[in-house]
Amino acid sequence: MTFADVAAQLAARTALTLGWRPDDFWNATPAELLGISQAIAGDGEAPPSPDIIHRLMTRFPDSASGET
Repeated sequence: MTFADVAAQLAARTALTLGWRPDDFWNATPAELLGISQAIAGDGEAPPSPDIIHRLMTRFPDSASGET
């Protein structure tokens, strides 16, 4: 997945969940996006462990062939 693909997905998510326009997204800093994401998820939640991330990547590969 390219940077453009990830950025487009994140821009779409912020539009749907926060009502942001494209300008709002592109003017936000990564720290602002992270802070908002953490606030929506709820404080105090631990990030997934490397083992959980690996299992998710195996179960839901980015491409049909399983390549990442």
